[in-house]
Amino acid sequence: MSILERIPFFSLALMLMSYSTLGWMISEAKAPLFIWTIAVVSILLLLVSLTVPLSKLNEYSTTLFKSNTRTFGVTILAAFLFFVMLSWFRVFLDTLLIISATILVKIDFQAARFRASLAFCLTSTCSLVGLATGAFIYRLVHNFIS
Repeated sequence: MSILERIPFFSLALMLMSYSTLGWMISEAKAPLFIWTIAVVSILLLLVSLTVPLSKLNEYSTTLFKSNTRTFGVTILAAFLFFVMLSWFRVFLDTLLIISATILVKIDFQAARFRASLAFCLTSTCSLVGLATGAFIYRLVHNFIS
């Protein structure tokens, strides 16, 4: 079976659309360049965190909860994030959609037995292209209407 037959195009299309809505929203807010940089870095960090094996993730969580002070800090951070989730529910839903689409693509790549590095490259390329596509379509529509 060739590599093109194994690529999960439907999942990649869903992820492309979800990231294009993010690009549209950032363009609509007329965000400066550092916001775009933060968005790109956050996307790549999300993809890297999904690529890390569970054994490494277990090692990080054991280190994180090693002392009572760290556990208290994580608890305070979790409470703050819960407050942000409730106060900005629309943003939370959009973020949840993006994360869910990315996880779906990751699962499909694992089911198709892609190497982790190739899956990361394809996923990151698709997500960044989706981000740029959303910004481009917003600019195109905005210039057409104006």
